[in-house]
Formats: sequence, C-alpha cells, structure tokens
Amino acid sequence: MLDENLLLMTDSYKLSHYVQYPRGTENVYSYLESRGGRFGQSVFFGLQYLLKKHLEGVVVHRWKINEAERLAKAHLGGENTFNRAGWEYIIDAHGGRLPLRIKAVKEGSLVPVRNVLMTVEVTDPKVYWLTNYLETLLVQLWYPITVATQSWHMKGILLDYLRETGDESLIDFKLHDFGFRGVSSVETAAIGGASHLVNFKGTDTIAGILMAQRYYDSEMPGFSIPASEHSTITSWGKDHESCAMKNMLKQYPTGMVACVSDSFDIYNACENIWGDQLRMEITKRDGTLVIRPDSGDPLVVLPRIMNILADKFGVTTNAKGYKVLNPKVRVIQGDGIDFDTMPAILEVLRQNGYSADNIAFGSGGGLLQKLNRDTMKFAFKCSSVVVEGEERDVYKQPITDAVKVSKKGRLKLVRQRVSHGSIYTTTRENENDYDDEMDLVFENGKIMREQNFESIRAEANNGMKYARYMQYNFGNK
Repeated sequence: MLDENLLLMTDSYKLSHYVQYPRGTENVYSYLESRGGRFGQSVFFGLQYLLKKHLEGVVVHRWKINEAERLAKAHLGGENTFNRAGWEYIIDAHGGRLPLRIKAVKEGSLVPVRNVLMTVEVTDPKVYWLTNYLETLLVQLWYPITVATQSWHMKGILLDYLRETGDESLIDFKLHDFGFRGVSSVETAAIGGASHLVNFKGTDTIAGILMAQRYYDSEMPGFSIPASEHSTITSWGKDHESCAMKNMLKQYPTGMVACVSDSFDIYNACENIWGDQLRMEITKRDGTLVIRPDSGDPLVVLPRIMNILADKFGVTTNAKGYKVLNPKVRVIQGDGIDFDTMPAILEVLRQNGYSADNIAFGSGGGLLQKLNRDTMKFAFKCSSVVVEGEERDVYKQPITDAVKVSKKGRLKLVRQRVSHGSIYTTTRENENDYDDEMDLVFENGKIMREQNFESIRAEANNGMKYARYMQYNFGNK
C-alpha cells in the first residue's frame, strides 16, 4: 500500500534536509496556520485521524528504512540524500516511536485566520530534522479543516434564512453530502465526509460515517433516506414514469422518501404525476415525499415547482409571513450546489415568499472537491530553532508578498478574558497569565488527547453561537 511507509510520506527534497540545518541544531519548532483566503474563521478538524492512522505507536521499522533508502538512491542519487543513521537512531533509542511533540487547538474549535492552530517540535535533539520532514503529511490537514470550515459557513447561511423565514430546528438535515463519487479517492471521501458531519447529520457518503466511527468513537454520525436515481426511474420507460414513481410510494409506505423527478419533464411530474395521478397516495401516506429536480437553472425551476406544489397540495403561511408547503411534500436541490449557489437559491425563494423550511440541499463536488490548499492559504512554517543551546527566532519576510510573512518565536494561542473573548497568537514569553488554547495532543508516539465526535460537534456548534456572521439584510419580501 502507498501509505504503509511513513518515511516516504514526504516531498522528495525533504529527504536531503537533515544536512542543511546549521551545525549544532538541536530543535526545530514549526506551526500550522491559515493565512487567510475565502473565510475569516476556520474550524479545526482531522488531526486525530491523521495521528491514529500514521503517527501513533511504532511506525519506523528496518524494512521501511531499507525501502526508503533504495528509493532515495535511485530517485535522487548523489551524497547526503537519505538519513539512514537518523532513522535507525529512532528505532534504537525510541523503539520506532516518533520523538515528537504536537500541540493543537481542540477539534471543532472556531479560530480566526492568521492564528496558530498547531505546533510541532522534536523531543530528542538528535532528530531535530524530523519536525519539517513531516510537514508534507501534516499540512494535509488543510483538507478536513477547509471542508469543515466551508460546511460550517454554509450552515451559518442556512441558519440566517431559517431564522428569517422558518424553523431553525431543521438545520441538521438542510445540507446533505452527495460527494462520494465526485472526489479523488475513497480516503478523500472519508476525510471530507466526516468533516462535513461536524456540522450536519445528513449524508450519503458512507466512507465519512466509517471515519467518524473508527477514529472518533461515533456510534452513528449521519443519516439518509431511501431515494431513487435516474436509472431506477428511466428503466421503466418514458411512458411508464408514473408507474416508477408510484412504485417508490409502494416500496416505502412510511417515512421520508426522495424521488428524482426531472428525467423527462419536471413540471409535468410535479403537476400531473405527483400533483394529480398520485396526489391521494401522497396525502394519505404516513411520511414525506421529497421531490428532486436535477437539471436546469434552479433560480427559475425552483420557484415554479414551489408554485405548482403549493397549488396541488396546499400551502400555509407561518408566523413569519412565509409560505410553507403541505408537510407531505418537500424539495431537495442536489445539482450545482456550492457556497455561492445555495444562498442565491434561498434568496430567490424568499423573494417569492417561500420559507427555507420547504427545501434542503445536496452538495457533492461543491462541498468536498471544489477547494484546495489555497482556499484558506494553509502553511506550515518554522518559527524557532535551538542551535548549540541557543534559541533563535526564525521567520520569512518576502518583500514581494506580505501575506507570506511568517510568525517568529515559540507561539501561544490565547483568549481575552471576556465572555468568549477574541483569540490571538502571541509568543510564549508574553501573556504568561493566559492559558494556551492549544493542548498537548501527541508526544513520543502516544496520543495524549482524544475527542469523540459529539464533543467536536458541540465545539463547532458553540462557535456558531458566538460568531459574527454575515447577517443578511433581508428587507421586504
């Protein structure tokens, strides 16, 4: 397997870095941060998975050293391109466990960008080079953090619209993960799927459920419902579309069931099939039919569908003055949903007088794949070294890019002493009276702090309560 040898989970050029530090180097201290980007706050998530999968316990073995040395000689050649003695020392002195110390904020924590999220250093001066050797692997935290962050901000948008137009208690199932097929690997689906579940409980990405169960002690973090796809509807033929839809109601006589309805004519499906031929079955059924349009411009299609369903099944006006469909029918929009399209849809429905209660969203690539490390400008930088017993601040300050100026010194994340006060980064020498928001998470091959999934959800939800969100100016309908 590609992920069995930790020694090779790095960039090629890092194999040679052990001889590039100053003579007498004893410690390298580095940190992870989001330097900005699309969102103003990040939701920290994914470190426990990474530690359990790759760094915990005995991870350095002779066969791994041999394999890595063979690759380095063939791949890089020359002198000083592989530190065999250093890796063998980790086996001899530490039994193959990594002499490493990692501190980090709690998973689920909301932290403003441009603040330290995690620090990494060695605990044995003879392996000073190990800190940044692991940068490649550790920086992959950008992905779960970015997915969790984007999902969290989408939750904030949905909450704004529910508070304005409907029932905010519905929030847990308003954004459903459709992303398994749209990501680059099964592991990506697992990591991204679990990251989304930090904020919501609706998912069709089973890999994300398994990650939350296996690495975060979750019993069942996500839920779904029976649903059709185009193959199960179109296999009946165009002339028998109504039979395919009636079969859905027959096979699932209670509870929620979703049916894709745009295989041929979404308006005919809503008005004549669901709204006429099958109307009695739907209204008598003990549950809710969720109709899924899957094509066209949702800003045009959805208001028209809502009007048809309101006419066919009835509608009430809630206490906030917005229309709510008969509870026997709802709509899910699962095509083209991302951070930009979702609020546009919510707004056009609001302007047409419809509550956000009527609709849920499914997002695939827009949720799990349409982002990268630069979405939140993640970086892992050295800020302090010890050379021959002397501690030195380390930083970069390129004149061509102010965003890439890095922090210096040994860092601490502190919170002002007011109710949920603002968080900021300082050096260890300052703010001695303030507790560090970063806990010891990993030391010498052992995980020192574990969180279960529900505690992480609670942490993220707590951040939602205090965040200064975008606060839409809804105006008049």
